[in-house]
Amino acid sequence: MPLLHWLTREQDARAASRTPYRLLEEARDLSAGDADSGNLLIQGDNLEALKALLPFCSGRVKCIYIDPPYNTRSAFEHYDDNLEHTQWLAMMWPRLELLRELLAEDGSIWVSIDNAEGAYLKVLLDEVFGRSNFVTTCVWQQRTTRENRKVFSEDHEYLHVYASEYHNFKISRNQLDLSEEVKARYKNLDNDPRGPWQSISANAQAGHGTKEQFYDLEAPGGRVHRLPAGRCWILTESRMKEQIADGRVWFGRDGNGVPRIKKFLGEITSGLTPNTLWLAEQVGTNDSAKKHTIKLFEGMEVFETPKPEALVQRVLEIATNPGDLVLDSFLGSGTTAAVAHKMGRRWIGIEMGEHAVTHCAPRLRKVIEGERGGISESVGWKGGGGFRFHRLGPTVFDEEGRIRPDIRFPVLAAHVWFSETGRPWNGSGGSPVLGVHEGHAYALLYNGILGDRRPAGGNVLTRPTLSAIRTEIARSHTGLAGERPEYPLTVYGEQSRLSPATLARERIVFKQTPYDLRART
Repeated sequence: MPLLHWLTREQDARAASRTPYRLLEEARDLSAGDADSGNLLIQGDNLEALKALLPFCSGRVKCIYIDPPYNTRSAFEHYDDNLEHTQWLAMMWPRLELLRELLAEDGSIWVSIDNAEGAYLKVLLDEVFGRSNFVTTCVWQQRTTRENRKVFSEDHEYLHVYASEYHNFKISRNQLDLSEEVKARYKNLDNDPRGPWQSISANAQAGHGTKEQFYDLEAPGGRVHRLPAGRCWILTESRMKEQIADGRVWFGRDGNGVPRIKKFLGEITSGLTPNTLWLAEQVGTNDSAKKHTIKLFEGMEVFETPKPEALVQRVLEIATNPGDLVLDSFLGSGTTAAVAHKMGRRWIGIEMGEHAVTHCAPRLRKVIEGERGGISESVGWKGGGGFRFHRLGPTVFDEEGRIRPDIRFPVLAAHVWFSETGRPWNGSGGSPVLGVHEGHAYALLYNGILGDRRPAGGNVLTRPTLSAIRTEIARSHTGLAGERPEYPLTVYGEQSRLSPATLARERIVFKQTPYDLRART
């Protein structure tokens, strides 16, 4: 497989592992609506924000849509898009690595790009996600006017699509609803009570036909139809007669025409296979999107090349279902979050600049209030929901990779669980038992989680604390037929007062905090 090489490649390939874990601190005055909607708007460097999300969202994001800087060597108001090619590659590599870790097994990532870096991005995505997980490249008609000042009028952009696992995405991806244009092709030429229909050929290539598919067919009007050379009927003779009796074969208005099989609109249970050519009349243009954002941000500066809501809607229609988690780590003016919100998806948006406050948050508040632009009418959006606004806080680990002493239990618990299992943590922080993963239990004694005043309390592994841990595991992880399996156990704590022999007999691995707890790389 071809590989990209640039001056700082080896250094850039390690950038994600060197990025510190940071806390996410909520700014309640910028949050809006229902705080429990599961939506998150983060202000801060997206590399650090993605790293901060790993303990909580790894393997959970169904769809990632990003619209990164295109490296067009032109200065944008809100972005420094004039990045030298090597810098652009260095910026993209670690972010794609972290995005890959966040993606669900049946998830997909969609990346908008133009000709400036499109080919290089394709090779980069091949490396990070695997060439076998390449799905397709969609072409979007992003303008309908001609650019006469250029050698060629560049009227389209691309969306590179990759799956976390190609086979899983192939099974889970959605078909598109029938468009009004497609529905209009269905007529009811014979006033069939089953409603509008369109017809398909009743014969096919003979190569795969059986002997029961070769016969002369008499039409209701008396004309006998013989198969052309190399063709067979798509139905056996007995099955064809059943379909004719049921009014499912069309012989034209005179009853003698070439037979065709009727397909009824009301019986269609699947939609259209998505195509790779997305026309402006279907998903909008940069110009239509800019007009929408000008209305949203009246009197304010807006992005020069925003994406239309209908474009993101098409992505989410194919790649997600209601309730799925959508992520955009180059949120820009907030389009992806707005569309996901209106479509009933949960979302995480990351934006670095001050316009996370001046543009993204206000736009999403308008969505909560029932904003009527974009796709609102087509999806029946009336308002509701909410989001939490977070900023990046201090690092979880110090310069030597050890836990900071002022970290709260739930934060440390999420990192312990993630460092041991590579999975996000589902706990609430009310118990020292973090969970059981692949037949192994994990517990954390920290910050007086058991209550310092109780005999079983404290951050030290003793027989009472071990008994409390084992009791909680048995209560919450009872086996089949009421069995209480004695899982092997890893315990993090300040100190262990159990002998090495006891630890071995009890199948316990003890790890001391903060010394044995380091950032996962």
